[in-house]
Amino acid sequence: MSKNLVGALGAALIALAATTPAAAQVKPKVMESGVEHPRSAIYIGNSFFYYNNSLHNHVTQLIRAADPKYPFRSTSVTISGSGSDWHDVGSYFRPNAVGRYSFNAKNEIVFNKLDRLFDLAIMMDCSQCPVHPELKSVFFEQMKQHAATVRKYGTRPVFFMSWAYADAPEMTAQLADAYTTAGNDSDAFVIPVGLAFAKAIERRPELNLYVADKRHPSLAGTYLAAATTYGALFRKPPVGLKYTAGLSQETAEFLQTAAWQTLQGYFPPLSASARN
Repeated sequence: MSKNLVGALGAALIALAATTPAAAQVKPKVMESGVEHPRSAIYIGNSFFYYNNSLHNHVTQLIRAADPKYPFRSTSVTISGSGSDWHDVGSYFRPNAVGRYSFNAKNEIVFNKLDRLFDLAIMMDCSQCPVHPELKSVFFEQMKQHAATVRKYGTRPVFFMSWAYADAPEMTAQLADAYTTAGNDSDAFVIPVGLAFAKAIERRPELNLYVADKRHPSLAGTYLAAATTYGALFRKPPVGLKYTAGLSQETAEFLQTAAWQTLQGYFPPLSASARN
């Protein structure tokens, strides 16, 4: 091989690396949530969840867009600025408390008769905790503990991989590896939302996924997180679903596509086993 060709190949690889979104070096061991047709979920976290009328609401709207008759119940338990060690997860499963009743389409209270409180517990830590030098050990300890706690109640643990700050893109790979490692340690499913953010930003940097603080999600960011969550939990592409959260159809489809392509890359079997 000529020196010129070697040099050209090296330059091409450098250019490719510069334009390829960060990816997790650690590979996930758990490829699905463990619940084939989940009917309920509790989201345990912080303001990254509750921004824009709460992530769980947007996921539910995507579920309804896919199947208006599909029964799904979800709620969020969030504390502003919280880390995983702020949450007393066991208390969220006490009888006649969280999930005792909900509201139907007519805004009427419906008292739930439940065999199991929640099928899934979707959990995240504070935005820096998994990679902070003084808090990352707490992250691994608490996520393992919370996974064990929810399993006592027949609920499957799901870890929500959060995204990098807009002005700290190096966080993407760090968070990806931390959440994937934690998921592997606890046999927990991981939703790679942070990788979806990186992919969308790389492809369309002018579409702002953040609010002014460069941390919390814009509506587009929340929608991307919801599309990634929907695709991961149901093993189906969100591409083409009519719910757009008020975004333009073109923007929604772009985010749906970024979400699905991220899932196909993070879970390689997904591309072969899940189709339209």
